[in-house]
Amino acid sequence: MRNLYVLLLAAVLLLLPGGPAPAHAAENGEWAVHPAASRLGSRPYFYLSADPGTTLTDRVTVTNKTGAPLTFRLYGADAYNTERDGGFAVRTRQEKQTGAGAWITPERTRVTVPPRSSVTVPYTLAVPADAEPGDHPGALVALDERIQPGRGSVAVGVQRAVGARVYLRVNGPTVPALAVEDVTLDQDRPLVPGAGTSTALISYTLHNRGNVTLDPKVALRAEGVFGRTLLARDLEKIPSELLPRQKIRLTERWTGSPQFDWGEVTLTATAKDVRESGRASFLALPWLAAAVVLTGGVVALIGLRVRRRRALGT
Repeated sequence: MRNLYVLLLAAVLLLLPGGPAPAHAAENGEWAVHPAASRLGSRPYFYLSADPGTTLTDRVTVTNKTGAPLTFRLYGADAYNTERDGGFAVRTRQEKQTGAGAWITPERTRVTVPPRSSVTVPYTLAVPADAEPGDHPGALVALDERIQPGRGSVAVGVQRAVGARVYLRVNGPTVPALAVEDVTLDQDRPLVPGAGTSTALISYTLHNRGNVTLDPKVALRAEGVFGRTLLARDLEKIPSELLPRQKIRLTERWTGSPQFDWGEVTLTATAKDVRESGRASFLALPWLAAAVVLTGGVVALIGLRVRRRRALGT
């Protein structure tokens, strides 16, 4: 069976205990990618700003921490939020780049780094004249040319890569905007009232509709009949960076949700003077009670139809 080559982008922030790479470099234990040191010291990421139509120059350093030479492909990549948890990720080399990834051009696209050494490569970032203002996050990626054998019964070849983050802001009007969309609530209730603990899974989409990166906070509130507060808490599983024009689907488990109530859940997201909410109504009935209500409704409907037919017959 033909090998399936999978690209794993490990743009993970780690503290290096020592060696030639500075602290906060993106690394995977074998090699690291980071901005070249400047007169002001080491930089964790590339923080850049530019006017539309201008070109920036900088340098990226690739550090080989192994005892053998390694050869890499260097390329620019756009960043995005992963669907799984909203983490920071970058496009593969085969994917189309439309932002910072398309504007980055390394002086060398292929570089061999000797064992336990570093190589610094200049690059340019050419911002188009019609570039939209705001944030355009991306990365400078070093892709290992080696294809490592996979594990398991299926032959899967793995290529690994590490990317140094690029935080680019194109000067112009900035518009922070945030939305909470498609709020749903799925309930898991016991068959008999009081026979167990009921839970509910609240799902919602967090959407950055603006042109700047946001650090959102989300608060959950649930109210029952007559406005009684059933739940109020700040949510923790929120990405620290929601990139422009990105949306992610998140869930929150509500253990101990009501077994018999009627109300509404509200999710309120705030970030950079932006505050938006999304809501969903719920009707909580134990399955046995729901079955009784449904059966009663069916019986009442049948009785109504019978009375109507008798009335028409007379």
